[in-house]
Amino acid sequence: MYIVLAIMLGLLVPYGIRVAIGPSVWDRLLGMNLIACKIIIIIIIFASVSEMTFLMDFAILYAVSGFIGTIFIALFLSERDRRKGQEDKE
Repeated sequence: MYIVLAIMLGLLVPYGIRVAIGPSVWDRLLGMNLIACKIIIIIIIFASVSEMTFLMDFAILYAVSGFIGTIFIALFLSERDRRKGQEDKE
């Protein structure tokens, strides 16, 4: 299990690079989503290995808050892009 945890932590590096130098805001949002998913998996694996089941609650809370945050950010960005497109037409 510790090998899987190390692999998951290693996978955070390319996602962090995507967030840092992503060509668009949407790529950065996708990178943040991938990082959040890996962190949730890490929390679940760590909770299973260490038999601290209360950490599963934190994983669920983190997943729900990350999902809601992503939806709000995507709505904000799409609304911003839509307004920018309307201003360009005028």
